[in-house]
Amino acid sequence: MSVHYKEIKRITTHVLQEMKERGEKISMLTAYDFSMAKILDAAKVDVLLVGDSASNVMAGHMTTLPITLDQMIYHASSVIRGIYRALVVVDLPFGSYQGNSKEALISAIRIMKESGAHAIKLEGGEEILESIKRIVSSGIPVMGHLGLTPQSIYKFGTFEVRAKEEAEAQKLIRDAHILQEAGCFAIVLEKIPAVLATKVATEIKIPVIGIGAGGGVDGQVLVTHDLLGISKDFSPRFIRRYLNLYDEILNAVGKYIDDVKNLDFPNEKEQY
Repeated sequence: MSVHYKEIKRITTHVLQEMKERGEKISMLTAYDFSMAKILDAAKVDVLLVGDSASNVMAGHMTTLPITLDQMIYHASSVIRGIYRALVVVDLPFGSYQGNSKEALISAIRIMKESGAHAIKLEGGEEILESIKRIVSSGIPVMGHLGLTPQSIYKFGTFEVRAKEEAEAQKLIRDAHILQEAGCFAIVLEKIPAVLATKVATEIKIPVIGIGAGGGVDGQVLVTHDLLGISKDFSPRFIRRYLNLYDEILNAVGKYIDDVKNLDFPNEKEQY
């Protein structure tokens, strides 16, 4: 049975807040290039995240740390040219905001001015509060990110579920309230217990979007390459693969190669 939802011509931070208030779930996916962004926008996904996960799925790095601010601006600019409806949020990459609120503001301004994006996202809670306040006060919408924060992977030393212990869970709840009070318009919760994520989404007024955080939050986000089955070497339980494009592309390219080798491509109709 399909779910009926309000038709919206343009998604804004205000629209996301309205969606939370009326109980409509928010859909969010990653995008890194014009062609994919155009398809996802036509499908009417609510939010496109130009994630630093581009470091993994587009550049082949093991972590998100190597991607630069210039590279994030390049990807964000490509995405912006492909959309009409979605809200486009861009990750501030590692090293562009930690420990220096002035640098954080400069980085956020560069993304907004040079890419045309609509908002930025930062990982962390109280420890980056000064940066968040400075960016928000400049008029730039900020999305927070708590739980498993991939830019801190060497600190954690593992991609295991976060906030399973009481002390870390309480800090996450406290950080969520801090981010809301600092002016964040939404928060991503990654790979935390579903009960904890539901508690956070219930307690705070801004939208909470989960990835591996259960169904009790206000929306969901996935890496598009995982959803489409382009990436096959990463299979946590929270991923649902709606297609198996890896094998389909492999088969299609194999057929093309055979046709070229066997002089079947191009045929008479495919020539001038």
